[in-house]
Amino acid sequence: MADKGNVLVRGEADGQSTSDSTADGAVALKSEMKGSPMDSGEDFDMLDSVDDEDEDPPPLEDAGGGEKEMKREEGAREADGKSSDVTDDSPARAEEWLDVLGNGHLKKKVLEAGNGPDSKPQKGQNVKIFLKMSLSDGTVVEEEPCLSFTLGDGDVIQALDLTVLLMEMNEKAIVHTDAKYAYGGLGSTAPAVPPTSPLILELQLLEATDAPDLELLSPQDKIRLAGQKRERGNTYYQRGDYTFAVNSYGIALQITESSSKVDVSPQEEEELLDMKVKCLNNIAAAQLKLDHYDAALRSCVSVLVHQPDNIKALFRKGKVLALQGEYAEAIKILKRALKLEPSNKTIHAELSKLVKKHSEQRDMEQAMYKKMLGNPSSSTLQKHKAKSSWSFSWKWLFGATAVAIGGVALSVVIAARN
Repeated sequence: MADKGNVLVRGEADGQSTSDSTADGAVALKSEMKGSPMDSGEDFDMLDSVDDEDEDPPPLEDAGGGEKEMKREEGAREADGKSSDVTDDSPARAEEWLDVLGNGHLKKKVLEAGNGPDSKPQKGQNVKIFLKMSLSDGTVVEEEPCLSFTLGDGDVIQALDLTVLLMEMNEKAIVHTDAKYAYGGLGSTAPAVPPTSPLILELQLLEATDAPDLELLSPQDKIRLAGQKRERGNTYYQRGDYTFAVNSYGIALQITESSSKVDVSPQEEEELLDMKVKCLNNIAAAQLKLDHYDAALRSCVSVLVHQPDNIKALFRKGKVLALQGEYAEAIKILKRALKLEPSNKTIHAELSKLVKKHSEQRDMEQAMYKKMLGNPSSSTLQKHKAKSSWSFSWKWLFGATAVAIGGVALSVVIAARN
């Protein structure tokens, strides 16, 4: 079984913003990075979001033959649309650059063939590789003789996840990757990679084994493995790569929820539940950043099913409800959270803000209702008064007539008796 504790988790967030797409953030940072404030007890402050801008891939370059090109500034040279070191001979084709994604930003070249196509690793397997990482000027920033990670889980920079999947066992290859699939616009401190730096990766696939059966893992191994994935999610969150963060948290959550064929003590069950709650809370935080309000609400509700008084889940649930315009319910939830933790300044601030918004909302609703109903005009009031006066006059006249007729009738009756 491959050692999943050696998962590559490198680099540190440096607080910069980036305009790269979320793929730019498929980064690998150090596993010893401190825990995220999302699951610590200090506060509820959320990181500033990073604006994502999708970048359309450039059009594919023409790789066909044709007329020889004109002389360029620095001398005459021929170009037929192919790499200068590639010929029609079959052995040389192994040295061609493979444009992995078709956009020119990630290229792989085989230096030494491996054990054949059937030896390629599969997504989800644990792999071990030799890695030498250099900047475009040749400066070596990292060298790992035996790097272990789970293929496709996002444990490493995206360039490695994508290219190792295409390698044969024992194959040696070189990869040129744009920053988009490495450390993005933020760069990294360990290894020391400046922002927006393309990289050169020298690779050899050493081993590929099936991932362990989660049902057969001991509870402590599950907790350790889930913790590694969750920390990886925290790394992505710190860098503003919220989609990748949700993916890592989701993998950690699946580990904690997997059934077990081994004995689990009550204490271990409690530890697994605690890890599950942390993952759900962190997923909710990332979903909030992605504006996935319904999903974030479900994550908060799942936490509260297990821990009804979980402060972070209550806070985020209140925040989601407020963002959905449910101010009254949000205020109710936040008051409950504040009652559990009266000294929490973040909850105080959020609650005050919501109370003000709720008041403004009610004022706007009242103004809208008045506008819909409209105010009666003066002419309408005069007509109403005239109608009321006319009605009163008729009633008075009718009453007087009735009295007069009654008096006449009474006089007739008295005269008849006499």
